[in-house]
Amino acid sequence: MAKYLLKRIAYILLSLFLIITITFFLMKAAPGGPFASERKLPAALEAQMNEAYGLDDPIYVQYVDYLVSALTLDFGPSFKFEGQEVMDIILRSFPYSLVLGLEAILIALGVGVLLGVFAALKHNKFGDYTAMVIAVLGISVPSFIMATILQYIFAIKLEMFSVARMESFADTILPAVALATTPLAFIARLMRSSMLDVLNSDYIKTAKSKGMSQRIVTYKHGLRNALLPVISYLGPLVAGILTGSFVIEKIFGIPGLGSEFVVSITNRDYTVIMGTTVFYSILLLVTILIVDLIYGLVDPRIKVATKGGER
Repeated sequence: MAKYLLKRIAYILLSLFLIITITFFLMKAAPGGPFASERKLPAALEAQMNEAYGLDDPIYVQYVDYLVSALTLDFGPSFKFEGQEVMDIILRSFPYSLVLGLEAILIALGVGVLLGVFAALKHNKFGDYTAMVIAVLGISVPSFIMATILQYIFAIKLEMFSVARMESFADTILPAVALATTPLAFIARLMRSSMLDVLNSDYIKTAKSKGMSQRIVTYKHGLRNALLPVISYLGPLVAGILTGSFVIEKIFGIPGLGSEFVVSITNRDYTVIMGTTVFYSILLLVTILIVDLIYGLVDPRIKVATKGGER
């Protein structure tokens, strides 16, 4: 286990190094500059600002300085918001994204698993077809389209929720549902396929032959093994939820990290763009590691590490 963890941590550090490097040079290769605007700054003022932020240093000096700072989670000051550090912006906005993401993940897992199990138990019947039609629609409709549909129906027509606000828990329901729709549908299809395989396996047939009820066979013996593919999907699920929140937060007026990322692109606020990218990368890499460890704990047949140190 210790050797496996050290190996995975080494992979995470290597991945972060590559992400920081690629992000840095992509920002440098982008046309324009952080102080570019419709009203061009006087040359002397622009040169003074470039000097203040170290933008007139050689590219390799800027890269080394940023690499060292990023390793300590010091992403420097924002180019557009005077007196604000990038890490302060992240810590201020991330709690909103975290609440929205956790809520969306719970909805996707809860409803998706339930829908998939229901479809498997009603295989080739009306309930199965209905559940899969819902799943196909969920996969086909992008989250930002779903967001506008939910806003129109529940906020404008029925006036049950606000259109774009973040003042109470009720204001998170529509964006969480919009964000959860696509992964929910994917989980439902994945769960249905996995549950059908489990229900047709030999040990399930043996349990039924011993006189066990359908409920016990399904939920005690079948559900745990059927959940394994869903657990392995948790890593990509978190990635999808977080990246999807960029647009959803902007649509619903949520002051989360995704919204800050979109604004930073519009403002060409390079330090915020790079800092947000690195922060999300750390979060996703750590989440994938945790999911792999959970997968090994849930399924005793999966060993996290062997004597040779390989998985």
